[in-house]
Amino acid sequence: MPRTSAQGQSTHAPAATTSVEDYAKTIYGIAEWEGAAVTASALAKKLGVSNPSVTLMVKKMAELGLVDHQPYAPIRLTHAGHRLALAMVRRHRLIETWLVNELGYGWDEVHEEAERLEHAVSEVFVDRLDERLGRPASDPHGDPIPAKDLKMHYPSTTRLCQVPGRTQAVVEQVDDAVPEALRILAEQQVTIGSSVQVLEALDGEVTLAGGAGSGFSLSHDVAHAVRVSTAA
Repeated sequence: MPRTSAQGQSTHAPAATTSVEDYAKTIYGIAEWEGAAVTASALAKKLGVSNPSVTLMVKKMAELGLVDHQPYAPIRLTHAGHRLALAMVRRHRLIETWLVNELGYGWDEVHEEAERLEHAVSEVFVDRLDERLGRPASDPHGDPIPAKDLKMHYPSTTRLCQVPGRTQAVVEQVDDAVPEALRILAEQQVTIGSSVQVLEALDGEVTLAGGAGSGFSLSHDVAHAVRVSTAA
């Protein structure tokens, strides 16, 4: 799993179109937390495009030196592709943080807005936004934000659906691709950094205490979207 970036100044590859930037960011995102293998079918599903479209784009990215891909093998970012992906991740997560902190958006409203804005702003804007926000280490969903040198830190986490009962935990990250998880946790006043107690865990369904007060249950799909840290 990627933990830190390479160093250097240039973050954009030559001829990196909006689509290339989206693909690089998505390839990075699929493997981000657990190092999952990135297949063409997984990439097509995540981006909502056809497998042939992915094949053509991956071939283009390979020609640009952004991915290393052999037939029937996982798609891997090269050094240059990794830097491009992290630069886009930095833009996206800083914009999400700005939308929540200064424009009053909910954490379930910012993803699509950030997707639109991240390609339009300059590097100067991104750096000044970072400074304005106090150089945040993570975005509203708990995802780490790369610093200007593209370094960042990931906390040690476990998926909530894997935590046994009678365990105290701290919410570290919520997958913003699962709107139901964001909605339910917001309703229960559980945010990043909230302390919760796992009362019971059965077949992936989790019953928690914390947040608004009384116990509440999360389905396996929702609990799978939440990452927590627990005491050693």
